[in-house]
Amino acid sequence: MIETIRAAFVIARRDFTAIIFSKSFFFFLLGPLFPLGIGVAAGGLGSQVSQDIDNPVVGVSLSAAEAEKLTTARVRLSQSLGSQSMPNLIILKDFSGEETDIISKLDSEKSLTAILSGTLSSPVLTGSERDVKRWRGKIALLAETALSQPATVDVQTNFVKQTQSSSKRIQLLTAQAGQAILILLTMILAGMVLSNLVEEKTNKIIEILAAAIPMDAIFLGKLFAMLGMALVGITVWSTMGFSMAYLIGGNWSALPSPAVGWPLFCLLMVVYFSMAYLLLGSLFLGIGAMATTVREVQTLSMPVTMGQLLVFFLAYSSITKLGEPLEWFAVLFPFSSPFAMIARAAQMDNVWQHGLALAWQGLFTLIIIRFSVMLFRRNVMKSGQAARRRSLFSRITGK
Repeated sequence: MIETIRAAFVIARRDFTAIIFSKSFFFFLLGPLFPLGIGVAAGGLGSQVSQDIDNPVVGVSLSAAEAEKLTTARVRLSQSLGSQSMPNLIILKDFSGEETDIISKLDSEKSLTAILSGTLSSPVLTGSERDVKRWRGKIALLAETALSQPATVDVQTNFVKQTQSSSKRIQLLTAQAGQAILILLTMILAGMVLSNLVEEKTNKIIEILAAAIPMDAIFLGKLFAMLGMALVGITVWSTMGFSMAYLIGGNWSALPSPAVGWPLFCLLMVVYFSMAYLLLGSLFLGIGAMATTVREVQTLSMPVTMGQLLVFFLAYSSITKLGEPLEWFAVLFPFSSPFAMIARAAQMDNVWQHGLALAWQGLFTLIIIRFSVMLFRRNVMKSGQAARRRSLFSRITGK
C-alpha cells in the first residue's frame, strides 16, 4: 500500500508539473470566460425553484369581517393583475395580534413572510425589512380595495431582525449558487482527465509506465494531478473575482449566509468540488481505458456528459425538498451527492452528516478507479483471465 501511494505521488508530481508549466495552461485559465455566457443563458432553469423559494405568505390578524373583505379584495385584484403579483393570505384564528405574539409567530412559522394587524383603515405590517418594503404597497392596495373608498391607506411598518421565512429563502439562494458553481467548475475541468489519458495511450507512454508502476498508482496519480491543476485554476479565478469585486465595492454583509457559516461553507465547497471531480474523473478514466481513438472517446463521453447534466438537474430540483424521498435519493446517489450535500450545508447546520457523505463518496471513487484499472488491463495491457484464456486458446489451436 505504501509503495502504491509513493508511486502515485511520483505520477501526480510528473503530470502536475508538466501541465502547470505548459504554454497551454495560460489559455486554459481563460476558459471560464466562455461558459459565463452559457451560465447567464441558463438562468431560466431556476424559474420553478424560484417559485418554490419565493412564495410569500402574509398572516392576517384582523377582525373576521375585515379579514373576509381583504381576501375578497385579493381575489378581485388577482383576476386583473395576476395571482403572482399578490401575496398569499392566511387568516390567523385565535390570535391576539399583540406585538410580542406577532414576533413569536414569525419566529415559529417558517411559511409566514409577514403579519398584517391593526385595522383596514390603519393596518400594521410586521416582518423583515426586505419583505415589508416589498409588500407594503400591495397591502395598501388590498386595503383600499377592501374598503371600497378612494382614500389612501397608510400602512404602518414594524421591522423585525429576520423571520424564519426570509432566512429560509436566503439559505435556498445560497444553496442554488453553491450547486451552480460546483457543476460549472466540474464540467469545465473534469474532461482534462480523459484527454490526458487518451494522449498517453496514443503515444504508448502509458504502457511504459505500466511496466514499471502498478496501474492503481498510475490512475490515482493522474487523477490527483488533474485535481491539483483544477484547484490551481480555481485559486487563480477566485483571486481575480474577489479582486474585481473588492475594487468595484459592495455591501459584503448583505451576502446571504449559509446555515453552517461562511468559513465552513467555503471549506465544504472545496471538498465537495474535489469529490465531484474525483468521482467524474475516475469515471472518465474508465472511459479512457475502453477507448482506443479520439473518436471513440467522443462517442463514449457524450452519454456521461448528458448524464452529468441529469445528475445536476436531480440535485437542483431537490433543493426545496429536504427530507423527502427525492432529496434523499440525490444525497445517496454518489454522483449527485456532492451537489445535494452542498445544498444541505446551506440549509442545515449539523456537520456530522458531511463526514458520512464524504466517506461514502470516497469509497465509491475507489471502487470506480479499481473497476477502471480492470478495464484498462483487459483492453490495453491484455492481461487478466480473459487474456489468459485467449492465450491458451492460441497455443492449443496454433493461431
